Amino acid sequence: MLRAYLRMHRRRQDHFRPPHCIQDCPLHHSCTSSRIKMSDEKQVDPKVANASSSSSLNEGAVISGRAADETLDLIEKHGHEVGELTPEKKKKLKRKIYIHVLLLVTFIDLMLYVDKSTLGQATLLGLFKDTGLNNSEYNNLNSLFYTGYIIGQIPGQLLIQKLPLRTFISGIIFTWAVIVLLHCVAQSYGALIPLRFFLGFVESAVIPALEITMAMFFTPEELHQVQPLFYTSCIGSPMFTGLVSYGLLYSKASTSPWKFFMIITGGISLVLSVITWFWYPNNPATAWFLTTEQKVHTIRRIHETTRSSIEQKTFKRHQFYECLKDPISWLFAFSGFTLMLANNLPYQQSLLFLDLGVSPLGSTLVWVASGGFAILACITASLLIRFFPGHSAWWAALWCVPCIASSIGMVTIPWGNTIPMLACLLLPPNCFAQTWIISVGWVSSSCAGHTKRLTRNAMFMVLYGISNIISPQLWKTGGPRYYPAWIVQIVASFTLTPILLLTIRFILSKRNKERRQWIAEQEALGNHGEGYVEQVVDGEAVKVKVDVSMLDLTDLENKYFLYPL
Repeated sequence: MLRAYLRMHRRRQDHFRPPHCIQDCPLHHSCTSSRIKMSDEKQVDPKVANASSSSSLNEGAVISGRAADETLDLIEKHGHEVGELTPEKKKKLKRKIYIHVLLLVTFIDLMLYVDKSTLGQATLLGLFKDTGLNNSEYNNLNSLFYTGYIIGQIPGQLLIQKLPLRTFISGIIFTWAVIVLLHCVAQSYGALIPLRFFLGFVESAVIPALEITMAMFFTPEELHQVQPLFYTSCIGSPMFTGLVSYGLLYSKASTSPWKFFMIITGGISLVLSVITWFWYPNNPATAWFLTTEQKVHTIRRIHETTRSSIEQKTFKRHQFYECLKDPISWLFAFSGFTLMLANNLPYQQSLLFLDLGVSPLGSTLVWVASGGFAILACITASLLIRFFPGHSAWWAALWCVPCIASSIGMVTIPWGNTIPMLACLLLPPNCFAQTWIISVGWVSSSCAGHTKRLTRNAMFMVLYGISNIISPQLWKTGGPRYYPAWIVQIVASFTLTPILLLTIRFILSKRNKERRQWIAEQEALGNHGEGYVEQVVDGEAVKVKVDVSMLDLTDLENKYFLYPL
């Protein structure tokens, strides 16, 4: 579409505005074109095709068409036809996005965490007896899952960038469903090893893909509000698994209940993969449930609020290296590492319930109650962010306070006091989960440039995986009180993590202050953040002026990008 547009206007003078560009179009503040005669398309500088200019934005960065935002074609073809939406149409669009995007990614996230936690629930349903597992081997299987999780990050992130998201997500769900179903034939510890490893490998890039999808449709402010609602599926999953386990404990069949549990969860995931194939959106420009008018408006509102691109399918090496050099990337990654040292606690709860004298049936009911509390915590977190925006790091730190208190209780309250011990045991996972939810959304929203965003996600998830390999090993000795595990969680997970997140806030606040001053200076000079997309048409290189959000610049290249706090 962009090429057709360029052919139509390549012979016009530079100062002449194409007739379809309107003054109010946010992506065409001054949609001009210039032409450079070239004998062959191959003469285009290859650096231009993959990287943006390092020149300042008021001089106009130049990139090739294939390095621009994936949504540019739709805007070039239909942007001039679409005006401002009425309030009623805006509400209708928002409802559509919530129904078709948020509900779908939330259900995918639910099944992701249900399938991830199948091993923990299976311990209550006879897995140890049938396979001869012991506690040490159980912890090793949890570590193996995250070994696969780490190894899967690089190929997973590359596939996210190269494949349509619908193809990637539906394929991943189908594969993990098959792996979960194969658990039913495992008769020993050795048989479970490859299953847990490959389940982690396959599921490794799902969360980044879901986060990227939400960022395509929700503004940063909306994204921070819906993150806790999205993750109700994750930390509320014990309600689902607990109820299923509760029913299976009454099973009189000769087949072990844990195998039925695998069949139920794997079967649901199999059906979900089919639904995802037909329903999942690749990006706003191709979303089947949006009209052309709604597609254009969705793209505009994201570009206007972020001043950055939505999606780009070209791997840009300079963005990869910039991400590695940016201290914010490492601070986020290490915050994920420290927080996730506590993440094996939910997997240990089933065993700790039994140590406290709670029956398997009682344990499933405690799981259900825990899931209910988790959902209430998510709703509370969402409301706090909505009514008191711009304080994500402070809210993340606040949720760690009850975790510290309950962890101290776990090592000081007499072991025989079952009810207080259960309360202290259930509180940390549901509270530090809110810190995780806030952090994982902030990782993506605080940077621009599609390759840089994927790289930062990979860094965060790799250290997340390393931490989850270490975490189960903290529970190998010292039972039933496990003093070393609780001390590590108090110091590293619930104290150091908030310090890292508040440090990020301090740095980003300082950058925003400098950028607001710079933007004001640029606006006084008449510069509003524009650049050029270059295409070769009939031997001519033609540059079209577009908004900076179409250039897929990184947050360090694009000073118009303001960091969400």
